[in-house]
Amino acid sequence: MALTPLNETLGRHRAAHLLRRTVFGATQTTINTFASLTPSDAMERLFKDNLESPLPPIDPATGTEWMTTGTTDANSEGFELENYFLRWHLGQFLGGLSTGEDQLAYIFKERLVLFLHTHFTTKKSVVNNSRALYFQNELFRKFAFDSFLPDELNFKALTVKVSLDNAMLRFLDGRFNVKGNPNENYARELLELYSAGRGLEGADKNTQEEGDYGTFTEEDVQAAAKILSGFDFDDSFSEIDPDTGLPTGKIKSNGNQHDNNPKTMSFRLGNTVIAPDPELLVNGEPTRESAIDEIRQLIDVIFAQEETAKHICRKIYRFFGYHEIDDSVQAGIITDLANVFIAADYKIQSVLTAFFTSREFYEGATGVQDDVFGSIIKSPIDLVVGHARAFELTLPNYITNASEFYEITGFMMGKIDDMGLSYYEPYEVAGYSAYHQFPIYHRGWITTTYLTQRYAYMQNVSLGMMDSNPLSTLTPIEYVEKHIDFGLASNAKSLVEEVCKQLLAVSENVSFTNAASELSEERLNYFLNAFLSTFQIDQDPEGAWTTRWTNGVDRETVVRQLQDLFNSVFQSPEYQLM
Repeated sequence: MALTPLNETLGRHRAAHLLRRTVFGATQTTINTFASLTPSDAMERLFKDNLESPLPPIDPATGTEWMTTGTTDANSEGFELENYFLRWHLGQFLGGLSTGEDQLAYIFKERLVLFLHTHFTTKKSVVNNSRALYFQNELFRKFAFDSFLPDELNFKALTVKVSLDNAMLRFLDGRFNVKGNPNENYARELLELYSAGRGLEGADKNTQEEGDYGTFTEEDVQAAAKILSGFDFDDSFSEIDPDTGLPTGKIKSNGNQHDNNPKTMSFRLGNTVIAPDPELLVNGEPTRESAIDEIRQLIDVIFAQEETAKHICRKIYRFFGYHEIDDSVQAGIITDLANVFIAADYKIQSVLTAFFTSREFYEGATGVQDDVFGSIIKSPIDLVVGHARAFELTLPNYITNASEFYEITGFMMGKIDDMGLSYYEPYEVAGYSAYHQFPIYHRGWITTTYLTQRYAYMQNVSLGMMDSNPLSTLTPIEYVEKHIDFGLASNAKSLVEEVCKQLLAVSENVSFTNAASELSEERLNYFLNAFLSTFQIDQDPEGAWTTRWTNGVDRETVVRQLQDLFNSVFQSPEYQLM
């Protein structure tokens, strides 16, 4: 299956599909607006140049930011500042301080920041520095919309800069990597996780001998470690990268801890010899510039492999599309995306545009119109943030009301953690298992415990049934009054159909009377019975609903019935999908 451009208008359910996966869901008003667009038009709305970066988080103890200025004794404790950073970033998924037409592009950019975090993973408890975490987060933001950057600033350049990033130098021990005593931790993960990978999972890697992983070898890990040697964590954050204006790692001992000898890569990387550029040396000794140039050479050699582009495109496909990649998908969509990536000189924005404007992103094989809807299990972030966006949660301004902002986002972050995603604390260096663990992938979000937490959250929080809940979103009755036609809502079955169409990842083909309905009559009756069962005392429950709704009487009963309906939908297996 290869990529085929989709040129016609999206329609409501294609629009909902796109927005669920790119901007954590959206209100029905936004979905209806996107429904009249072609995929190319939609990309113009999502990819916008010159978006302002979010203002840094505020420390409630001082009322000021600390990221650019540094901390003093007046600031909160380090662990508190790290938590403020995480809560601040969750707030950006909800739009931060952005408003108007740019807000969707702003949120989409944050979605890509999240993707890059899942790719170049970091662990808060190891980095143990809120400023390092923040500047890495800003680095991802700089490169998220990379087609708007100068040509040389692409995914390859980002990989070089991550190799020198303070958070990464601490997370994978790059600061301990010195001449004569190389530390291979980052070099190994650079090759295995961040660039070349080990090929398609489950496929024959065509390895020649022990230590050969199909795309690189142990020899390459050892050589790469020497190339990456000699850098240190800069706790003053005063070493500034000229391309991004962001702090970066510093060189140790004026370059004397960098291995300046030529390094030879294995046959997997063309037996390439990587050596310092004589013009960048001083009296034959390494400099910061010569050491960084060697890293650039290394990244160029790694990316010269077609498999590197395929590995990164597989990560994109699994994050935004579907987790299963067999030989046909690898030979079709993945190869097509990799070719786009290479032709665009490794601009990730070009890959995303090609994917999101393809028929395969919205539909399946010939004659199958809806098999991509509901193909991904929502991560805890998608569930919590998606509900908040669909039901129009408004956060306080974190600049002027930081304490209340952190109370709300902290509550949400706690629930996300309960559901199995400890943000910035992945269990392993490869990151969150749902994004890399073959063959389970996103099915890892669902365990008995995690599913119970999901159901409890949706019941207690979304329906306003928890006293400690600081969230203020539309209630079910407010949602229906705002987003469902009054006449449609007056008929119980029509209301159930419309609620399912709006809240579940299904196609437009949802009907009690159509045998080809994507949701079976049994499933629709399940929701209908939940809606009406409390009031079966009525001789005609459907007629009684119509009377109450149309005449505006017995609002208390109407509220309870809608709570029952929405709760049955929120706690359904279908709602866990997007």
